[in-house]
Amino acid sequence: MTKVLITGTAGFIGFHLAKLLLSEGYQVHGYDGITNYYDVGLKRRRHAMLLQDGNFAATEGMLEDQELFDQVADNFRPDVIVHLAAQAGVRYSLENPRAYLDANVIGTFNVMEAARRLVVKHLLMASTSSVYGANDDMPFVETEKADTQLTIYAATKKANESMAHAYAHLWGLPTTMFRFFTVYGPWGRPDLALYKFVDAILDGRPIDIYNHGDMYRDFTYVEDLVRGIRALIEVAPARPASKEEIEPGDSLSPVAPFRIVNIGNSDKVRLLDFIDAIEDCLGKKAIRNYMEMQKGDVPATWANAELLQHLTGYRPQTNVRDGIAKFVSWFRDYYGK
Repeated sequence: MTKVLITGTAGFIGFHLAKLLLSEGYQVHGYDGITNYYDVGLKRRRHAMLLQDGNFAATEGMLEDQELFDQVADNFRPDVIVHLAAQAGVRYSLENPRAYLDANVIGTFNVMEAARRLVVKHLLMASTSSVYGANDDMPFVETEKADTQLTIYAATKKANESMAHAYAHLWGLPTTMFRFFTVYGPWGRPDLALYKFVDAILDGRPIDIYNHGDMYRDFTYVEDLVRGIRALIEVAPARPASKEEIEPGDSLSPVAPFRIVNIGNSDKVRLLDFIDAIEDCLGKKAIRNYMEMQKGDVPATWANAELLQHLTGYRPQTNVRDGIAKFVSWFRDYYGK
């Protein structure tokens, strides 16, 4: 039985990944700080659901606590580590940047050290589409330069990619970084746009629409996303013997068993169209508060997911209206609205 250590299992994406792996017979140990960045009750409910499976166990602790994390990793002896835990949120990084350095840089270093020491078969770590920053040549491709991050959150994730490449090179640690694109779906985070919009519309409160709605996002349904991660677990990169071995379009490093992979729906959706779809699903109009672009935001994200499909044969494909309907169904059931 393959053993997978997942950080962030009380979080939105970690919960869905753990649920998928457990359904396929994996043994999973979760590690999560259950911080109060958003509703702790939601996080505990996710963990409680996972704990109903006998192949799941969890430890509550911060990634910055290296002694505890090492103890957990040493006791569990995972074959694979999937590192999803992070201080998330672009806008919160303007208010509390230090939290991002502690969790995303120090915490990630501790995970990498454990993976190196235990010689895991594959280390997979979450990055973000935000690392593309001011790039405007779309759809975004993994092989293009990404040196113009616009927030501390994005900068810490780019730092993670650089740190991971160094460890892959130095220690031969097979490492895959995946860049997520605007993930949404059931059990989502309350700070995400879909959650906030649905909650406000149902309560008759106005919604804030940045850049007057002239923004585009590559909305990726969470179950599609974790299927992509699941598929990538089986595709551990190997250090190439020469640059000539690397296929065109592959982000595989010429000097390390290291690769970056976009996981996105490959379909940019205008924010105003997204809101229209939410209104149609709820059967209720939003009170719209149009605002200027927020500091650190980008006008558009759009993934080229050809590398994911080439490596795994899989690509996300859930239509945004179908995904919204599934979220609204969960939201109404969970909150009784």
